[in-house]
Amino acid sequence: MPFLPITKKEMTALGWDAADIIIVTGDAYVDHPSFGTAIVSRVLEAAGFKVCIISQPRCDQDYMRFGAPRLAFFVNSGNIDSMVAHYTAAKRKRSDDAYTPGGKAGARPDRAVIVYSKAIRRLFGDVPICIGGIEASLRRFAHYDYWDDRVRPSILIDSTADLLMYGMGEKHVVEIAKRLAGGEKITDLTDILGTCYAVNTDEYVPQSAKECPGFEAVSEDSEQGRRKYAESTYIQQTEHDAVRGKMVIQRHGGKIVVQNPPMPPLSTEEMDSVYSLPFMRDYHPSYEALGGVPGIEEVKFSVIHNRGCFGACNFCALAYHQGRQITCRSHESVINEVKAITEMPDFKGYIHDIGGPTANFRAPSCKGQLERGVCKDKKCLAPTMCPAVEVDHSDYLSLLRKLRKLPKIKKIFIRSGIRFDYLVADNDEEFFYELVEHHVSGQLKVAPEHCSSRVLDCMGKPHINVYERFKKRFYEITERVGKKQFLVPYLMSSHPGSTINDAIELSLFLKKEGLHPEQVQDFYPTPGTISTCMFYTGLDPMTMKQVYVPRTPQEKAQQRALLQYYKPENRQFVLSALKRAGRTDLIGYGKNCLIAPDKSAIGNKNGQNRPPQKKKKTIRNIHKPKKK
Repeated sequence: MPFLPITKKEMTALGWDAADIIIVTGDAYVDHPSFGTAIVSRVLEAAGFKVCIISQPRCDQDYMRFGAPRLAFFVNSGNIDSMVAHYTAAKRKRSDDAYTPGGKAGARPDRAVIVYSKAIRRLFGDVPICIGGIEASLRRFAHYDYWDDRVRPSILIDSTADLLMYGMGEKHVVEIAKRLAGGEKITDLTDILGTCYAVNTDEYVPQSAKECPGFEAVSEDSEQGRRKYAESTYIQQTEHDAVRGKMVIQRHGGKIVVQNPPMPPLSTEEMDSVYSLPFMRDYHPSYEALGGVPGIEEVKFSVIHNRGCFGACNFCALAYHQGRQITCRSHESVINEVKAITEMPDFKGYIHDIGGPTANFRAPSCKGQLERGVCKDKKCLAPTMCPAVEVDHSDYLSLLRKLRKLPKIKKIFIRSGIRFDYLVADNDEEFFYELVEHHVSGQLKVAPEHCSSRVLDCMGKPHINVYERFKKRFYEITERVGKKQFLVPYLMSSHPGSTINDAIELSLFLKKEGLHPEQVQDFYPTPGTISTCMFYTGLDPMTMKQVYVPRTPQEKAQQRALLQYYKPENRQFVLSALKRAGRTDLIGYGKNCLIAPDKSAIGNKNGQNRPPQKKKKTIRNIHKPKKK
C-alpha cells in the first residue's frame, strides 16, 4: 500500500467504512522510519489493522473527518516535544518548524498531547485514548515544567487519556490493538509492559511496587518539596530498566498513576521486521504544494542501525525513553535498506548517516546488562569508563565495509553522535582509521560539552583529558591518511554545576585551542532528565548533593557570551562577567586576555596601558572610485 489515509476520500477509496485505529499527531505525515508515527502506523498495518492518520488537527472537523475509530485513538505530539518545537531555551518563540509543511511554526498547539486528547474526549466521549511518543513518555510522572516554572502532574492526568505508552512503541500498540479487538475494555489493559494507567485510590489493589513521593509533595514550592522531587526522580530513573525495573506508582490526589515495568527492547529479528515494512520514505504528496516538509531532508538518505544509549548523559532524555541497553539491526537488514535508497530517483550516491542515538554502539556495554540489567547507581562511561565495558568496533566496521562496496555508493558519512571516549578506549585503531579516511564529510561533530571537571561530572560526561586524547589522535590519523578535516565540538553553557568561573575556564580553553564556536547551546531543562531535576531542585538526584544552578537571565547571558568572547556584541556581557568573578587580569592585551579594556581605561600620561602601536599605511577607497 502507498501512503496511509489522511483524508476521508483516501479512506473510502480503500473500501473502508471506518478505521480501526486513528493516529493523531503533531507532525506532518512523513512515511519514513525516522518518524514515530510512520513506524507505529506501519506496524499496526502489518498486524492487520486499518489505520488512518490525522496530522496537525486545528478544528473539530479535523478530528471528526474519519468518524470514531473502531478500537482507539493513538495520540502523539510528533517527533519532537511541542514546547521544544515552539520555544528556545530562552523561552523565545521560534519562527519555524521543520516537521510542518513549508517549515512554518504554529501548526501544532503548545502541549499538543493534552490539547489533542481533550478535544477527542470532548468530541468522542469514552472512545479509548492512548498517548505516546516523546512528549508523553517524558511526562509520565509529575514533572518540572520549565515553561510554566512549576511542577505539573502526570500528563496522563492532565490529558484525561486512558493509557500512556512510554519508550519505543511497536510492541505496545500491537498488543493494545489486538486485545481491544478481542473484546477487552481499555480499563482491562493494566498489565501491559511499558504503559502507565491511572486508578482511583480506593480502587487500587496494593502490589509490589516502588512508590514515588506524591504530586502534592513534589510540587510544593519549598526546600522539602524540591528534595521530594529529587527523591522521586531517582526512583524513576533507576527503575527504568527492562531487566530489573519494578512497577512504580505515584499518588495524584484521589488517583494513583501506575507505571508497569519497561517493555523489553526489540530483538534484532524484530527490528529487522520493523525496518522492512513498506515505508514510502517521503512526505505525503499533498504537502508538495505547501513547500514540502523540511524535516525529511536530514534523514531521507540516512539509516538507523541501533537503539538505546549506555552513554546516558544527564541532560539527554534518550536513556529514559529508549533505555540504556543497545539493540541493533542485522547487517542484511541495513544493507537492504541502503540498496532501496540507492534506487530512489533523487539519490546522488551519498548516504548521510549510518547511525542512531550513538553511532558507534553495536552491542551492550557488557554481558552483565543482558542478565541483570544496567547498573543502578553508576554509569558505563563517566566520569571514567567502567572496567567491565567491552569496547569493540569490529561489527560496526564490518557493516560499513560491506556498505561501501555496494553499487551506486560514492560515500557513506557518519553524522550522528560518535562517543569519542568509547572510541579511544579501543586498542584496535582500525575503525578509527577508517572513520577518518572514509566517513567524515570534512567536519566531524563531537560533544565534549565543557572542560570543567565539576561541570562534566554534573553532565555525566568524561573529563576533558579524554577529549584531548581523542583530538590529538584524530588529527594525527587525519594527517597520516592525507586528509584535511576538522573537529566541530558541541558546547553547552549554563548547565547545572557551571559557575561564572567554570564558564571563564571554558573560554580560556577555547582560546588556547583556537576555537571560535559559531553556535553554543544553552542548557534546556526539558522533562525527564536528571539535569532538569538539578536545575529545579539544586540537588543531584543520584547523590542528593547540592549543585550550583545558574538561573538568572543575566548570568545565563554572561556564560553564553564567555563562550563567544571574541564577538563584539558580547563584549559588555564578558566584561561584566570578568569583573563579577574578579578576573580583571583577563581584560587587556596579554596572550591570555579575553577582551581589551574600555577605551576610557586605555592610556595615561606615561602610556603604559596602551598596546604597542604599529605605523599604519593609509589606503583609501581602494574598491571605490574617488568622488569628484
